[in-house]
Order: sequence, then structure tokens, then C-alpha cells
Amino acid sequence: MSDYRPTLAITLGEPSGIGPEVIVKALADPVLRQRAKYVIYGMNELLAYAADLAEFDVFWWRDPYQGRLRSYPHDVVVVDYDSYNFLGTDIRGPSKMGGEASMRFCLDAIDAAMNGLVDGIVTAPIAKESWKLAGYGYPGHTELFASRTQAKRHAMMFAGGPLKVVLCTVHVPLNGLWGKLNIGAVFHPIELIHQAMVEWFDTPNPRIAVAGLNPHASENGQFGDEEERIITPAIQMAREQGIDATGPYPPDTVFLAAKDGKYDAVVAMYHDQGLIPVKLLAFDRAVNVTIGLPIIRTSPDHGTAFDIVGKNRANPGSMRAAIELAIEMAVKKHDRLKSHPPTPMFGDGASSGAGNE
Repeated sequence: MSDYRPTLAITLGEPSGIGPEVIVKALADPVLRQRAKYVIYGMNELLAYAADLAEFDVFWWRDPYQGRLRSYPHDVVVVDYDSYNFLGTDIRGPSKMGGEASMRFCLDAIDAAMNGLVDGIVTAPIAKESWKLAGYGYPGHTELFASRTQAKRHAMMFAGGPLKVVLCTVHVPLNGLWGKLNIGAVFHPIELIHQAMVEWFDTPNPRIAVAGLNPHASENGQFGDEEERIITPAIQMAREQGIDATGPYPPDTVFLAAKDGKYDAVVAMYHDQGLIPVKLLAFDRAVNVTIGLPIIRTSPDHGTAFDIVGKNRANPGSMRAAIELAIEMAVKKHDRLKSHPPTPMFGDGASSGAGNE
């Protein structure tokens, strides 16, 4: 890996949450600041308040938000959306203003990444209820990023400790799962996690275990037929493409086998099936990665933790891990593009006169 020093965007997340605190605590480490440059899309007053509580000196340069995006020569910059004011208010949880602010941070960071101003994005936790109060229909970061980047296929992946887990369905109520789970919904995450393991985690031939949906993976149809109708055909499609995918395995044992090194990644059928083992084994180290996007996006694997805001008790471990993984991914992407630059569309590279549409 080269010594390329990428630039990462970091979004503040829900202003009333622990985003400011975990960002400040993670970036207070000068070693981490040496590995990359950072543009924080957020609010200077909240970051400064978090730094004061943690007894850190301010280590960033402030740029008041003026409606335009640009690159910076500084190591750490806060793009300050000072039109939003949270300090001194009684906002202690989800709010319409919190949703508007956290969405603005995300939209600008995505635009910066799509325009090449940053090499990747790390998102601090948002409050989904705040987005709803602000009138946004996205159930979470994953769906927003996929929509804004026009990603045809995407999946939510978690890397934590010994586990790499990808989800077939994301923010879906359990009673709505049967309307979402089909062969394609299982096959595409298998294919995406295979590609991610090869490209980002240096695993040339990943062994992918696919969990069943029902208890005991239905035990030959005794507890449901989704394994036979949906999951097994998806696995067969993947194997026909040369992917080492096997299963479906009983969900209550497959993660233990992966932890012990039998598999490199696990495909989970629904949100909590995959998230419970990840958070149990690596709560303060787990990272959420949206795979299948044209840009890099990672996030800590925890929520806004409203109950500990302002108490200087938030653990920055997961945020730091998300930053470190984004750095590694950005460097690998840079090295790949340097070794295999894209072929010019017009032969010798002459411009067609077309704009950036």
C-alpha cells in the first residue's frame, strides 16, 4: 500500500447526539490526523463544546458555510453550518431542525465525494426520527447514499472483530420481510460481499456462508420453505459465477463458525440477525460499510446515544475504526486507479466539449 494521504469527509450526524464528541475524541489523536486530511461537515460550536468537555485544544480550521463546496489545504477543517443553533436550546432528542441539519451535512458530503473533492465519507449517527420530522422519506444513511449516487445495487456490510457480515434486507419490519426477500435480494449481497472481500479486505477467494431465515435453516422444510424457494437458488446462482458461497446454515451457529475462522463472511437475511452477533463481539470496534456505491462510505456501528450526550462518556472506538477503514479503502482505491487508470472515452483523451452532466 502506498503512502497516499487521502482526504475524508466526516458528517456530524444528529447535532443533539454523540457525533460531535466521538469525532473530536477520534481526531484528537495526532497519529490519525497524520494519516489523512479531514473536512467535517457540521457545527463548530458543538465540536468546540465537545472538545472543551474532553479537555482537548481546538485542532481545526473553521470555514463558515457559504453554500459552495471546495477543497482545503488544512489538515482538519470544519465547514460550519452556523445558521443552525443547538447550544442553549432545550433540544435533547430528535427534532425537525436536527433532521434538516444532519441531512444537509450528508448531501453536501456526498456532492463533495461525487465531485472528487474528498476520497470518502465517514458518517456520524443520525436520528431517523429527526429525518422523518423534517419530512425526508429515507429510513437511513444507506438508502440516502444509494439514491443520491444512483447505485444500482448496494448492501449494508458490517466489519467488526472476527466478523464480516452483509445484510439482504435492511430497515424492514419483520412482518414486512416476506415482501422483500426474494432470490435477487439474497444473490446480490452474496455477489457484493464477494467483491468487497476481494477489493477491500485482501481475501482473493472468500468463503461466504449464507444464513437461513428460519430456525435450524428450516430443517428440510419443517419450519418454512424460504430456504428451498429463495436462499438455495441464490446460492446456486452465486456458485455458478465462481463464488464460494455455501449454505443455508442455521442462523444460531453460523456466526460462531465464522468467528472461529471457518468462513470469511456471512450473509444475513435481516437486520438484527446480522447485527446482534456483530455488536455482541465488537460493539466498540464495528464499522458499517455501504458496499456497491461509486464512493466510499463508512460509519460507526452505534446510534446517537442521547442519554449520555454532554457527559463526556461516549466511546470513540467505533468512530475511529470507521475512519481507519475509510483511510485504508481510499488508499487502495487510489493505488488501483494509479495502476489501472480509466480508459479515456475519446481515444487520445481529447475533450468532446460535453459538460459534467
